[in-house]
Amino acid sequence: MKLYILAISTILCISCSNAPENVQKMDDVPHIFPDYIGVTIPVGIAPLNFSVEGNDVERVDVTVTGSNGEPLHTNGKTAQFDIDDWHQLLEQNKGSKLNVTVSAKENGKWKQYKDFTISVSSLPLDEWGLTYRRIAPGYEVYSHIGLYQRDLSNFNEHTIIDNTQVPGACYNCHTANRTNPEQMVFHVRGENGATVMQINGKREILKASNETLGGSMVYPYWHPSGEYCAFSTNTTRQSFHVVPDERIEVFDLASDILVYHPKTHAILSDTLISRPDWSENTPVFSPDGKTLYFMTCKQQDYPQHFKDEKYNLCKISFDPATGQFGNHVDTVFNAISMGKSLTWPRPSYDGKYLLFTLMDYGYFSIWHQESEQWLMDLSTGESRNLSEINSDAADSYHNWSANSHWIVFTSRRDDGLYTRLYLSSIDKNGRFSKPFLLPQKNPKEYYSETLYSFNTPDFTSTRVSFDSHLAAQEILSPHRVETKVR
Repeated sequence: MKLYILAISTILCISCSNAPENVQKMDDVPHIFPDYIGVTIPVGIAPLNFSVEGNDVERVDVTVTGSNGEPLHTNGKTAQFDIDDWHQLLEQNKGSKLNVTVSAKENGKWKQYKDFTISVSSLPLDEWGLTYRRIAPGYEVYSHIGLYQRDLSNFNEHTIIDNTQVPGACYNCHTANRTNPEQMVFHVRGENGATVMQINGKREILKASNETLGGSMVYPYWHPSGEYCAFSTNTTRQSFHVVPDERIEVFDLASDILVYHPKTHAILSDTLISRPDWSENTPVFSPDGKTLYFMTCKQQDYPQHFKDEKYNLCKISFDPATGQFGNHVDTVFNAISMGKSLTWPRPSYDGKYLLFTLMDYGYFSIWHQESEQWLMDLSTGESRNLSEINSDAADSYHNWSANSHWIVFTSRRDDGLYTRLYLSSIDKNGRFSKPFLLPQKNPKEYYSETLYSFNTPDFTSTRVSFDSHLAAQEILSPHRVETKVR
């Protein structure tokens, strides 16, 4: 009994010593990482754990309250919340705001900062998680590259496939059909180059390129019916800058676009989307499947005139019943007239908007600090700079949730070096909420120690089922499915 009472007394003393005492009230909000002040989040998202910035911060004390439910409280070196309690509080306060009170112990004294709020959206996310590629920031060799998936309700990450299974391989351009991984495709670069396509659990390893068309089949995008998948055929090269603020430039010696029919292994093409003096790139279907958007630019003499590589957004009609293209191409957005180049077009699945990135030249926006995201209203044709979510670093590689309420994109806004994943929601007026960094259990530790960039992110409606061991054996084998031009 005496030992029991002593144990309880010890715990109480420890708790008392950790609690804020003689708190000094501050007039400003805390400087926290990640910056979750004023963000809007979906119900079901993992806890927004954070740290208070400053070398002298010894401990933090945080209370989160809502109009409904019990408050959350955490006290430690960083703010880390219980996952179940966090989810319950979000569910109870859907469509309203949470109030966050932060105190920090610095040099033995407690400071209580001005409260801030986090909005819990009434708009659902309806996605299990995210898929993305993680890649080391190297240029000459592929190093460690993999495709990964992350459960958005917690902090669990799972490998889809990485190049420890296929040494020297580069995996990229993974794409599911409207976030449904039952139809998935990705490209493999390197000695064992291939296009890997998995439909309803059945996998085929396609020959990376068709000799008639030239370059590899990359930058895929599924037709909403699942009957087709659009690709571009890129002959990609890279060169290095000699100025301090720019590192690398990626360009294509040639690129065209095509539509692939998996059932027949047929490639559908047309002279209007495969012109010899033009580079057509990154094709995407409209949500109704009747339009194929793509970007195009006049072919330049690379690498000498790389700054003249500027792309416009164009479209051509497509008949899903026959696989036939229309007889003319329309310009949808003239970026060249603005002295800019357009890349990464992504229509929302509800047909209302089209996201794209503008940059000074080229299309590999991840290496361009000036890259900014733009939004086009497809009903009016009007476009605007998304100043509410852009930063002074490269913002690019965006994708929509299946219900078109949320986007995920990459940004280098944190340190200018590594691309990280941000999420934001769009309201009925086409305005985006303040983006928030993908939550981690201990974000300060995670993002300072994980020396990898995240790119080509997309939502996934369910966990991706993929036998990476068997797929690696198939990629390493010489067998490839041939494609034929119709």
